Formats: sequence, C-alpha cells, structure tokens
Amino acid sequence: MNGAESLVRTLVKGGVEVCFANPGTSEMHFVGALDRVEGMRCVLGLFEGVCSGAADGYYRMTDKPASTLLHLGPGLANAAANLHNAKKAGSGIVNIVGEHALYHIKYDTPLTADIEGIARPFSHWVKTSPTSKTVATDGAAAIQAARVAPGQIATLILPADTAWTEADGVADTPETPLPQKPANEEVVAAAKALKGGQSAMLFIGGRALRARGLELAGKIAAKTGCKVQAAGGTARIERGAGRVPVLRLHFVVETAQEMLKGTKHMVLCGAKAPAAFFAYPGKPSVLVPEGCDVTTLCPVEGDPIGSLEALAAELDAMNEKPAVAQPKRPDRPTGKFTLDGLGQALGATMPEGAIVVDESVTTGRGFFPYSVGAPPHDWLNNMGGSIGFGGPVAVGAAVACPDRKVICMIGDGSAMYTIQSLWTMARENLDVCVMIFSNRNYKILYSQLADVGAANPGPRAIDMLTLDRPTLEFTLLAKGMGVPGAKAHDLEELTKQLTYAMSHKGPYLIDVVM
Repeated sequence: MNGAESLVRTLVKGGVEVCFANPGTSEMHFVGALDRVEGMRCVLGLFEGVCSGAADGYYRMTDKPASTLLHLGPGLANAAANLHNAKKAGSGIVNIVGEHALYHIKYDTPLTADIEGIARPFSHWVKTSPTSKTVATDGAAAIQAARVAPGQIATLILPADTAWTEADGVADTPETPLPQKPANEEVVAAAKALKGGQSAMLFIGGRALRARGLELAGKIAAKTGCKVQAAGGTARIERGAGRVPVLRLHFVVETAQEMLKGTKHMVLCGAKAPAAFFAYPGKPSVLVPEGCDVTTLCPVEGDPIGSLEALAAELDAMNEKPAVAQPKRPDRPTGKFTLDGLGQALGATMPEGAIVVDESVTTGRGFFPYSVGAPPHDWLNNMGGSIGFGGPVAVGAAVACPDRKVICMIGDGSAMYTIQSLWTMARENLDVCVMIFSNRNYKILYSQLADVGAANPGPRAIDMLTLDRPTLEFTLLAKGMGVPGAKAHDLEELTKQLTYAMSHKGPYLIDVVM
C-alpha cells in the first residue's frame, strides 16, 4: 500500500465518502488509489471552485465533511473563493492538495508555489505530510479538524513522493471534541434578558435555524414575548408549513436597523452581533441599537441546540406551544415580472423537501414571505459574500440528498463565475432546477454606488456594471454542457417552466429574462 492508498482508505474509514475532484499530474497516485478502494464516490468538477463549493453544499445537508482533490497551488487558489464561503458558513471540508515531490520543490518549476501560504487564510488546519509513513495519520487528523463544530476547513498537502512511496497502513480518526455547552450563569443571564418581552430579542444563527432549534426558539418566544430574529448570513434554515417562521436580517442597513429598532436586550445564540455587510459613509458598522445590552448564550462554535434547550428549561418554556407557519401557497402569478411575482411563482410550485440554494443577491431578497407556508423545505444562503456560490453548492446538496429537488437561484453575473457547475449536474444527472435571473447587469452595484456616495454614475461607470455586448444566452450555454432549459419572459411562462421542472428528475435551467 502506498501513501495515496493509505490516505484514501483512511478517509473512507473516517466517514468521508465523497471526493469532489479536479486532479492533475501530482495527484495521479491518489486517482489510482480511488480505483482500488471501495466506498468513495468521485465527482469531477471542471473548475476547482465547483469542487470547493460542492463540498460546502454537501456538508450543509449532511453535517459530514466531503473531500476535495486539488492540483498544487494554482488549483487551491482557484478553489479559494468558495472555500472562503464555506469557512464563513461553518462547513467542514477535507482538502487534499497535491504537491511536487519534496526533492523536486527546490528547482522552482512552473507550478511550484507556497501552498501552505495559500491555504492558511481559508483553512483552520493546514499540514504538509512529510513522509508516506505519516500520510494516514495526517489524513485522520484532517478529518478530526474538519468535524470541529460548527465545521472547519482542513487542508492536507500531499507531496507526490509521499503518495507513491510505501506506507504503514490505515489510521483511525480520533474522536472530535464536543462543542462547549453554556455555563449555568450564562443561561440564567440570557433568561433574565429575554424576560423583557417585546424589547428583548433572541438573535440566532447556525444550527439554531434547524427545525428543532426554531421550535425551541418559538417556545421561548411564547413564554417571554421576545422577538426571534435570524442573522443575515444563514448556512441553512429549515422552513415551511409546520415550522416556526423566522426572517433573516436584511442586507440594507436602514432596513436592518428598522428590524432591530426598540431592542433593549439581545441574546446571541449561534450568531455574532449584527454588523453591516460593508462600511458606508455616514452609516454605522455595528447594527445593535444604541443602549441595547448584548448577552452571548452560545458563540458560533458552541452548541446552539443544547443552549436553547437549557434556556427553555430555565424559563420553564418546554411545554409552550410555538407559533408555526400554516400550510398556504400563493396563487400562481400572472403578468410581467415583479419581485413579488417571482417569489409567488416559487412559493406556488416548490415541492415538499425542496432545497433552495439562494444566490439571487438582489432579486430574491423579498422571497421569504411567499414560501413561509409552502411544504417543508431548506433554504441555503451565501454567508461569505463571494459570488459563484450557487451552482457549486447546488451540486453538493444534490449529491448529498439525491431524493430531494434542489432549486438554485442565481443572478446572471454570479452564474458566470462557476457556470461549469452545469456540466457536473449533467454528468451526474443531479436533480437541480437552476433559475438564472437575467438582469443583464450587476444590479446590486447600482444601489451600492449610491450607498458609498457615488450617485449619478457616468457612461464609463455604468459600462462596468452592465452585462451586454454581447447578451449572455444561458439556455445555449446550458445546452452545450448537457443541461436542457428554456427562457421565461413573464410570470405565466415562469410558473409553467417551474411546474415542469418540479415534476421531472434531472437538471433543468430556466433563464428568467427580466
């Protein structure tokens, strides 16, 4: 058994069952080992950013790390933007990055790079295996690191000679430390803060937004009268009929301030204190209202569900009945496209168990009210802000949950960053409906120009924000990568196309021409 095979066998034994791969020469021994070892599903991406984003989506839906296979420093650099998103979302990933043979690095050949230096900003754990004898134990340590709550990025660099040289065997993955539960005094302080009723807010994120966490938050709200507010960045919300509804904090500073207005006591559970996405002249960075006391019940790396259970018990709220969303769908919309109409079309057609991957940035901000009573579903947002997130995360979610429909909503500018994800959807026959909102521009940046004090842009500034000359033809791009699709020019066409896509398995693209 060589080092590469010892690593693959260690990954499989440690519960890593999927590898999203874009390999090169230095990874060929790892590729060869995949042929000899049962239990590892290999999914090819045509761009490393598809692989890293897919691993993010896979973790969000399984709470289990997948691996990526990346080629040297440039391959890792290509994956970095979606590793950034995954890190912000608390997704666990084991990156396997090939490296030149150790004795070859000194010759500074074309692909030589500081791989550890590239990895560190996007990883919690980084190591280069020094010999084939340590590869298995290094791999086991990477799995353990990736599992640390809420999920971490572990990057293991595999020099080619450690992959092809004889190894000692397979390693067992060490137990991962459990997240720390809140101290009793923290629970008591949070309970005291929330007894303020309408002037108090339970501000939640992470796994507190799963169905059980929301149920507990709903019980606490029923007992105390406090408000429950989701953070602006959310890795996964379990929503729909029968679940406790919650709104995400709005991106726009003024709207977010209005949502938080009047809060005198804020309790954080699985979320950081709210802050503006960007700095703007004359606007605050911190969104916590002036004079509001902030109490941390559970930090981002803590145990949100255990913390909410302890808080509910302290408040004697376990027998309370939370307010849940009642089954209700909007009517099927007609007429020209409006933002409300788009939200209604989605809410009217999405099936039970749908997984919505939302990178609609501007268009989809107001969609939540129209799907609150839809059948139970999951909603995944981009927490890192680096675009090119939607398609790859949809790939990973579909690999993780093959019996559930994935609905991927992307703006046209974002779609072009990782358009190669369509090819992987076709190759793996993934059940993904991709909706691309063709605004023909980077629409969000128009409002951002005004917000940073650059109103009334001239022709050169506007030229940097428009996506024309030529117009992007997404149905043709999709067809070239094996994904069927159609255009929709109004709400009737869109609803018809969504109805078709929801009733058929496999990838499908709808170009929503705004």
